[in-house]
Amino acid sequence: MAFGLPAAFRLVRAGFLLARAGIFSSIDAEALPTAPRTAVRLARRLERREAGVDKLVEALHELGPSYIKLGQFLATRPDLVGRDLALALGRLRDEIPPFPRETAVATIAAALDRDIDEVFVDLSEPVAAASIAQVHRARLAVAPVEVASVADALLPVLSDGDTAAADPPETKSVAVKVIRPGARDLFRKDLKTFYAGARLIEALDPAARRLRPVAVVDTLARSIAIEMDFRLEGAALSELSANTAGDAGFRAPAVNWEFTARDVLTMEWIDGVKLSDTEALLAAGHDLQDLARRLMQAFLRQALRDGFFHADMHQGNFFVEADGSIVAVDFGIMGRLGRAERRFLAEILLGFIERDYRRVAQVHFDAGYVPPNHAVEDFAQALRAIGEPIHGQSARDISMGRLLTLLFEVTEIFDMQTRPELLLLQKTMVVVEGVSRSLDPEFDMWSASEPVVREWIERNLGPVGQIENAAIGLSAFARLASDLPRLAERAERLAGSLDGMSERPACANGSRLLWAVAVGALLLALLAL
Repeated sequence: MAFGLPAAFRLVRAGFLLARAGIFSSIDAEALPTAPRTAVRLARRLERREAGVDKLVEALHELGPSYIKLGQFLATRPDLVGRDLALALGRLRDEIPPFPRETAVATIAAALDRDIDEVFVDLSEPVAAASIAQVHRARLAVAPVEVASVADALLPVLSDGDTAAADPPETKSVAVKVIRPGARDLFRKDLKTFYAGARLIEALDPAARRLRPVAVVDTLARSIAIEMDFRLEGAALSELSANTAGDAGFRAPAVNWEFTARDVLTMEWIDGVKLSDTEALLAAGHDLQDLARRLMQAFLRQALRDGFFHADMHQGNFFVEADGSIVAVDFGIMGRLGRAERRFLAEILLGFIERDYRRVAQVHFDAGYVPPNHAVEDFAQALRAIGEPIHGQSARDISMGRLLTLLFEVTEIFDMQTRPELLLLQKTMVVVEGVSRSLDPEFDMWSASEPVVREWIERNLGPVGQIENAAIGLSAFARLASDLPRLAERAERLAGSLDGMSERPACANGSRLLWAVAVGALLLALLAL
């Protein structure tokens, strides 16, 4: 566990500021081994009297944008930082002072390799700013509509013989996202500190290796790398837009690829009311209960149907247009789920809705998340202890986020390893549920989820889904079968090499090797089928 002196110094400074803010007060020191328990107890002696959530937020802002992003990310890991601290970190908003418009103009000109006046009719002062980028409103000149005939192209001649002046070009509003100067270097430096801290945790507390703190930083590093290339964010926006094109009442802005580069993202400007402004939503005549239901269902469709979901779904990232459509913005953090993970999610939700705990337990084992040395029945019993209490409560008191948190706590007992993709899903579901409840305090998570979950189950696990699964298996078999001649040819060459290197008795071994490879390839083909 070696790291440089600068990283060590930054780690000590960060630890001191966070200890003063009371970050270690939520950690159960008694459950830790001797060395980390002593460290936590010493850190608590540094706490200020007024330590708390507000001071923690102040400390993260003082440490800089990287720590704000880290705090938001750790909000997805209640298993690592504890549920209370995860909830506190979930309140962080990535809002910092903007940088000057002149700097943004220079960045845009360099990124697009042209003068800004050639691109935009005008560019506003910043309308939003965060740790990685800020957003400006601008206007683009719209190309003139093609004329129908030569006569239409001629300027009309006025009765007094003068020609009419040409109309000014039409414009349309766009949002221009510009990277913050020095952001890449800052995050690169701070990531070294985060890695140093993660390795220190693993060295001091071997039990913490199950939580994979270094892997957490790996995931954070990948997320930040993607966020800092706006071409990738544009691609994410475009993919989600295509996936949701047929979904009534939900959409994503259009990307202007001509004026998008690594450091600049240009997209459609959204005129609407922020989802966080409930008074304005009511004044505009929107149904808050309907908005809450549609937002949750939009998230579940993205996660289950598409396996690609917006993973930063707080109120500030949604607008409601005049016709009631919800429009998502800020696609820097996205989540992906494979087919197995989607089935896992759907089976869990439907199992709890129908109180079929053995089904929920079995899907954990089928996915390989719980080791086979445990009994399905024992795991189902633990799940019943989670599910039964919620069915006696009113809809407003049932929290899907709380249920998933309890689920992860139970799976720890059964040696379930941390699944980063499921933790991001959990975090997003908690946020969406919170947003929906802010719109409708009586929001019923279960009734809103049930139609989408049941539709996915019937579509993917019913007859049509089974046919599609069989088609996928046949396709895999066909690919493997097409590779068999190549595998046999390689085996023959290998046997020939062995013949040249060995005496005659060994030639039989080479032949046997050839047949073994051929038989193995055939078995693989049968397995795929």
